[in-house]
Order: sequence, then C-alpha cells, then structure tokens
Amino acid sequence: MSKHIVIVGGGLAGTIVANGLCRQLGGEMRSGAIRITMIANTDKHMYQPGLLYVPFGKIREAELFRDQRKVLDRRVTFTIDPAKNIDVENNRVVCESGKTYNYDYVVIATGSRIRPENIKGMAEGAHWFYDLDGARKMRQALAEFTGGKIVVNVNAPHKCPVAPLEITFMLYDFLKAKGVMDKTEITYTYPIGRLHALEPVAHWAVPEFDKFGIKSETFFNTKEVDPKKKTITSEEGTTLPYDLLVTIPPHNGAQVILDSNLGAGGWVPTGRETLLRDGSTNVFVVGDTTNIPISKAGSTAHFEADTIVDNLTSLLQEGTWARNYDGKVFCFVETGMNTGTYVWFNYTTPPNPGPPSQMLHWFKLAYNRLYWLSARGLL
Repeated sequence: MSKHIVIVGGGLAGTIVANGLCRQLGGEMRSGAIRITMIANTDKHMYQPGLLYVPFGKIREAELFRDQRKVLDRRVTFTIDPAKNIDVENNRVVCESGKTYNYDYVVIATGSRIRPENIKGMAEGAHWFYDLDGARKMRQALAEFTGGKIVVNVNAPHKCPVAPLEITFMLYDFLKAKGVMDKTEITYTYPIGRLHALEPVAHWAVPEFDKFGIKSETFFNTKEVDPKKKTITSEEGTTLPYDLLVTIPPHNGAQVILDSNLGAGGWVPTGRETLLRDGSTNVFVVGDTTNIPISKAGSTAHFEADTIVDNLTSLLQEGTWARNYDGKVFCFVETGMNTGTYVWFNYTTPPNPGPPSQMLHWFKLAYNRLYWLSARGLL
C-alpha cells in the first residue's frame, strides 16, 4: 500500500518540503509507492518579505505573487480547500468542504497571521506592512506625511524579527530623501528592556539609532491605541503621542491549529531538533507554526524544511533518521534604503551583525530575486 504525505499549508515552508520530497522520492512517486498532497487556502503564492518594500514604492505588487500551481512540482496533488481540523490521533485532515485526507505523515506548515484587533484601537489607528492592504495604506500615509512624530511600535510575538529595525532605518532614509526628516521625530518601542530580543542585535542597534537620532522606549507592552487623540499607551503606563503610528502587530498561529487543539496561540509544541510535534512520530511542524523559541523568518522555514525533507526521505527509504535541525537562521537586514547587514546564528552560535554596507544591501536585493528558486527547492 502506498504511503501518503499530506502537507497542510502552501507558503514557503510547505512548498519547499513538497518540492524537495518530489526530487528525493521521484522513483517511489513514479511507482505509486508514495503520494504527496498539499492542502492550501489559496491558489496564489505570496513573496511575503517583499511587503517591506511596498510602502516605499520599491517593488511592484505584481512581483509579490505567482500561481502556486506553477511554483509547485506537478507531481504534487494540489487542492484549495482550507483545513478545518488536523486530527493527529486518527491520522487525518478534514477540510472545510468536508473532504477527509488520511495520511501516513503530515507536515503542518500553516504559518502565522497578524492580529491588530487584539489590541484596542490598533486596527483603526495604526499602519503596518505585514499584509498587502496594510502596506498599501502605509504607502499612502507616507506619501501624505509632511513631518511630525512617528512611533514604530513592536509587539510580540511577530514574524521576521529584524523587520522592526529595517522599517525604522528605511523610514529615516525615505523621509530624509523626501526632505521632511528635519521636521520628524522617530520613536521606537520594544516590549522588553532592549531594542531586540537577540541581545547581540540589540547592542548593535543602539549606536545605529544614536547615529540617526532615533529615540527608543523599552519595556513598552502595548495596552491600547487612541486613534482620536493619536496616542499609544503601554501596560507600563507610558503614553506616546503620534502623527503616524507604524506597528508590528501581534501575531497568532492559524485558526485550524486552535480548532484542532494542537497548541496555545496557534503554535504547535515542537521538538527543536526533530521538528516533530511533541508526542508524535509522524507529525512534522515547520516554519512559523512551531513554538520553538527561534526567529519566525523565511530562512528559518527554509532550513527547517530542508531538514524535514532529509528526514522524511530517510525514514521512507531506509527506515532511519537522517539529521537534526541545528537552529540555523540567516537574515539580511536593511539598514536604510541603500545599505544593509546580516545576522547568522544557530542554537549554539549567537548572531554578530557587521557594519552596514551598500554591498550587503545589493546582496539582499539579489537574494530577494532568488526567492522563487528557493520555493522550488532549487537553492
């Protein structure tokens, strides 16, 4: 009897897993010994990191999207039917249509979603760039902005942990080029007592902020936004006025994870080295969906997906485990409109950001263009 692998989620992580398995298990798929099904919510694949550039007019919206069917290996059975329940006790996924997919192995790649509505007044009073509609509105707000107080407000948890720093530096350069930075004050808020969750990154950011005169307010856990008064208030009792509020909204995992009782907040308890759901031997979790205390970033999803491909292939072909995930993350960091740096780290090696340079900015832009090759599992 053939083995069935079901992948729930059509984002970067799930797509890399599907395409990687097709390359590794081509012979078994031709013989019918293995089948792969992907269950997705949409027929479009979005390049999510590109949203960072939309507010500044640095990318065309059409560049963000491809047809998922064209990104996915043709041997994968692709269905658009949102998962309603992932039943790990009975090895099946039930979709909104009522159709049920039984599996031998499941890969949960359901990602994360922004939840500005979780904070009073945020949806009405703030701008963000974590979805296309928000990025469009922020682009319009920046076009109309002529100076004043900007608050860049960071909430947790959120994906792409360097994005708050990137948007802050890019705002500075954009407004300087527009000729209004001399009439503008930028204040950056963060929930803990430093500028970033990763201590070396936080230490690196301090002199960079000082260089540009960017203010900061740490221990700022957002309580509410008042769109009429144009203020944002923290649980700690600090209130900041703003003319433009740019927020990194809090994130949750997918609703199907909550509905399936697989993890609080939509995050699935996951072995940090095995990427198996705690207590399971045939349920892999990848990308933002895990509760592993490591960056929810595209490169994290990529390195985790590669690990799962190797392990699933080894289990199916040889009945043995291949390797553990070492926590590897690599992220380019925009430090303005024309400069960048990068961070690399894993479970045992902390990040060590280097001096920003124009060359690293161009490396990031080149890497952006290679995204679709990554999704196809070719990089």
